[in-house]
Amino acid sequence: MMKKNKAPSSRRAEIQHLYDCYACGQKTLPACALLRFLHKEQMELTANEEVSESLIDRHEIEETARESRSMTFEGFLRYMESRDCCVFNQNHTSVYQDMDQPLTSYFISSSHNTYLTGDQLVGKSHLDAYACALRKGCRCLEIDCWDGPDMEPVVYHGYTLTTKIFFKDVISTVEQHAFEVSTYPVILSLENHCSKKQQEVMAQYLISILGDKLLRTPLDHQTNGDVPSPNDLKYKILIKNKKLKIKREDTAGTEIEESNDEGEDEEEEDEEEEDHQTKAKFWSPRKAGPKVKKRKVVVAEALSDLVIYTRSVKFISFSHSRDNQNYFENTSMAEKKARKLAKASGADFVQHNQKFLSRIYPAGSRTSSSNYNPQEFWNVGSQLVALNFQSLGLAMDLNDGRFQDNGGCGYVLKPAVLMSSQRSFDPACSQRSIKPTHLLLKVISGSNLPVPRSGKALDPFVRVEIHGIPSDSRRKNTHTVKGNSLSPHWDTDMNFAVSIPELCLVRFCVRDQTGFLSSDFVGQYSVPFTSLKKGYRWVPLRSRDGCSLDPASLFIFVWCS
Repeated sequence: MMKKNKAPSSRRAEIQHLYDCYACGQKTLPACALLRFLHKEQMELTANEEVSESLIDRHEIEETARESRSMTFEGFLRYMESRDCCVFNQNHTSVYQDMDQPLTSYFISSSHNTYLTGDQLVGKSHLDAYACALRKGCRCLEIDCWDGPDMEPVVYHGYTLTTKIFFKDVISTVEQHAFEVSTYPVILSLENHCSKKQQEVMAQYLISILGDKLLRTPLDHQTNGDVPSPNDLKYKILIKNKKLKIKREDTAGTEIEESNDEGEDEEEEDEEEEDHQTKAKFWSPRKAGPKVKKRKVVVAEALSDLVIYTRSVKFISFSHSRDNQNYFENTSMAEKKARKLAKASGADFVQHNQKFLSRIYPAGSRTSSSNYNPQEFWNVGSQLVALNFQSLGLAMDLNDGRFQDNGGCGYVLKPAVLMSSQRSFDPACSQRSIKPTHLLLKVISGSNLPVPRSGKALDPFVRVEIHGIPSDSRRKNTHTVKGNSLSPHWDTDMNFAVSIPELCLVRFCVRDQTGFLSSDFVGQYSVPFTSLKKGYRWVPLRSRDGCSLDPASLFIFVWCS
């Protein structure tokens, strides 16, 4: 990294200083000098003359400079504030990972109560929520199904005043948008409260509306006792639900009946009980009435037949799963139970998730549709870490950061540390035996930060957060710059030691200091550690709802060893 005597006062001045150092007194920066900058400062070690000339073609508008294969300062400035200089590795904006591993080897973007656009008690259910989730790359959607009038199943949050939408309309919306941004499989997680008759109607809709997109039979080729891969299941929609008991033959050829697992219904009993109690507290005692006796849902054969590789079963224990669970069966558990298991038996949880899909969902007590931090369950390798997509904040920022990787296709390969059969890994334990990676971040300056509605200039500071295993998770702040939204300058160094970088996310959050201990959100950007680019980088800021705040951005320097 370049040394300088006095810190320049703005981003433009900072970039001018870099430009001058490499231009060596010449009026323009020749392609060979630009290449030297790419190698030395940006650590673009594979860059060649062709790369530097293509940058000149993209960012230089002055004809004489282009003709002489050189760059003016204005062209260099445009490059430094472009995607070519983004902190997020642009090679990761398309699918680059191995997509031939079993589904269990991936983190899969997953939504909870997908139909809701607000809270869990009086919020609106809306078809747009499904379209929005799919456009964000979500690959596992939840559908809460209940008996509706005139044999038309409806979708809503049971025992509440949330509005109702028709099941058939949800399926039509899914069919329309399923493969708009990703070709990889969509899993429909059914929370099924319907009578047998209305389940048969559901099955008919799934078959007639989804057509060839619905996976109705196992794949022809053998998957060696593993679930198929995302590539195997391209353009397919899978149904996740209970399945009726099946008859199979033992090794002697005698038919045995496999016992019927009660699946997600029974396993969510505690959660639904907590859910009901929460709702009862919210409504008046007269409305709450006596404790609801849970009706056991028996799955209809027509619906059961549509469950192929994602059969929901009850989680009993890791040892029970090891001895009894089939590769095509998955479990769901509420965050509290999952958190206890992660703390008490992290290594077993990691091992379990190497073989089986597990879905984690927010506690029923989160009536405002708030979210937990998904990182704690990614740390144990859970694939389907379901979040309320309509709720903005840290959890969704991290989810967006995690799943912008691998082309935003909704599937991100789990790191090797979570998939090793040779070495056990417990994220709750400090990883002292591993030599840490040292990350140096220099937060240099900001530009065009959005001003609050009051019109008052910001007092901005930057908080950098590392989200990973507990021993890696840290956060550090710059100092506050008074009254400067246009070009605040911090020039602050931050050092982090990270033992499992391949699990980490780095979140840059700009905040407005409003009091001695209080601050307001201004903008943020979250990026997987493994997608960070070294050198002088541009950080495009996003709003609370994940939209671009362009031209608001940060200018930073990244180094790791």
